[in-house]
Amino acid sequence: MLNALTPFARRVLRVVAGIPAGRVSTYGDVARRAGRPGAARAVGNILREAPEPTLPYHRVIGAGGALGGFGRSPQLKRALLAAEGHTFRGKRLRDFAKRRLH
Repeated sequence: MLNALTPFARRVLRVVAGIPAGRVSTYGDVARRAGRPGAARAVGNILREAPEPTLPYHRVIGAGGALGGFGRSPQLKRALLAAEGHTFRGKRLRDFAKRRLH
């Protein structure tokens, strides 16, 4: 199934696969690292439709530490991040700058 994706989508999924536990990247960070700065919205669309259930999609968050979407279960995203040691202030990741993988 991965071969049916566009080259950019494959790069996005490789970038996401490389985000280690305890760290996060923004949609914009992923877009930039995948070679298309400014394509944050495209990254979100790719992740929403992605065929690889084992990838750590929950580690991709919105700009400024906002949790962003996670399909129909933002509570699951929060729980997965919390299990990796993240804490929150409302709907934002606490210590975002320290945990961000650019």
